[in-house]
Amino acid sequence: MTATSAAADEQAWAAQSLDGGAAGTALLHIERARTGHGDWKQAHAWITRATAHQVNGSASAGLFLGAPAVAFVLHAAADPPERYQRARQAMDGHVRDISHQRAHAGLARITSGQPPCFHEYDLLYGLTGIGALLLCTQPGSTALEHVLTYLVALTRPLNYQGQRLPGWWVGHGPRWHDGAYHGPPHLNLSAAHGITGLLLLLSKAARQGLTVPGQLDAIRTICAWLDLWRQHGRAGVWWPETVTMAEITTGRPARSRPGRPSWCYGTPGIARAGQLAALALGDEHQQRDYEQALADCATDPAQLQQITDPGLCHGWAGLYQTIWRAAGDATTPALHQVLPALGEQLHQAADTGHSDGFLSGRAGTALALATRTTNQPPATGWDACLLID
Repeated sequence: MTATSAAADEQAWAAQSLDGGAAGTALLHIERARTGHGDWKQAHAWITRATAHQVNGSASAGLFLGAPAVAFVLHAAADPPERYQRARQAMDGHVRDISHQRAHAGLARITSGQPPCFHEYDLLYGLTGIGALLLCTQPGSTALEHVLTYLVALTRPLNYQGQRLPGWWVGHGPRWHDGAYHGPPHLNLSAAHGITGLLLLLSKAARQGLTVPGQLDAIRTICAWLDLWRQHGRAGVWWPETVTMAEITTGRPARSRPGRPSWCYGTPGIARAGQLAALALGDEHQQRDYEQALADCATDPAQLQQITDPGLCHGWAGLYQTIWRAAGDATTPALHQVLPALGEQLHQAADTGHSDGFLSGRAGTALALATRTTNQPPATGWDACLLID
C-alpha cells in the first residue's frame, strides 16, 4: 500500500472512509474474527476492498478518511502483532508526516490570528482525530506531542475582529450542504466537530501520563467554558449544540430545551468528556455531576424520543456505547442501571437501519450490539475512534 497526493480521484478514496466506506465495515469483521464469531478471510476481504486504490496520504487525510483511517483498521487487526505489520508500518509513517505537517500549519494559523475551520482540528478529519489515532498506536511519538501542543494552543483566547473569543471559534456555520458550510460562525460543543472532542483527547492522554506544557490548564479551560453554558431543565442539565455571537452577547442559548442525546452532538458526548476530564484532574464532585447528567439524559422520554435511527453517530448505538464506557468509570451504579433499557431500545431499533458503513450504518450498530451481548470491551478497541473508551 502506498499513498498518493491530494490530486487522486476522491471516488477511489471513498472506500478508505470509516464513515460509510469499506474501512469502517472492515472494523466489524475484524472484531468478529478476533472474538471467534467470524473468520479472517472475510475480514481480509474488507481490508482489501478498503485499500484497493492507493491510500490518501495527503494533508487532507484524517482519522475517518485516508491513511489514518487505514492505519486504525490495520492496528485493530494486529492480533497476532505480525499481522499486516509491513502495511501498518507504512501507514504509521504517513500518519507521522501528516501529523507534523498539519500541527505546524495549525500553530501558524493560530499565530496569524485567524479562526480555524472544522477540518483543522475536529475528530472526524482534523488533528483531534489524528491525535486519537496516535494515542492508540504511537503514544510516545513526537507526532503526538506536536498534536497535543497544537490542541493546547487552540484553547487560548483568540482576538478576532475586535472580539476576544475562545481559540476554537469557527469562522463558518455548522451545517454542511452542497459542498459548503451554512449558518453563522460559532463555537461548537460537539464530540465530532467541537470542543468536546478536544476535551476527550486531552483528558485521555493525561490519564495515560502523556502531557505537554499547559495541558491540564487547557482541560480546565474547556471545563470552565462548558460550565458557563450548562443549562438546567426539569430532566437535568444539558448543553446547546453550538453558541453563536448573538448568544454570547445575550449570555443564553436560543434553544430552550435539550436536543437529541447523541454521541456526536448532545449531552452523551459532552458528559463522557466531562467525566474523563474529572478523572484526569482528580475532581470527584465534577465527575459525579457529569455522570448524573449522562444518566438523566438517558432516562428522559422527551430527549429519547428524538432518536430516530440505530447508528453510532446520532442513534441508539452511540448512546449505548458511550454510557457503557462511562459506566465502567462511574462512581455510582446509576449508569449501569440505565443500560438494560437502552440495550433493549438498541436491539429493537437495529432492524430499522438500512445504510452500510460504520458511523451511521449497520456495521457500527452491530458492534454496539456485540458490546451489549458480551458486556466486554471490544477486542479491537474500535470505539477509540469515537474517543469514548
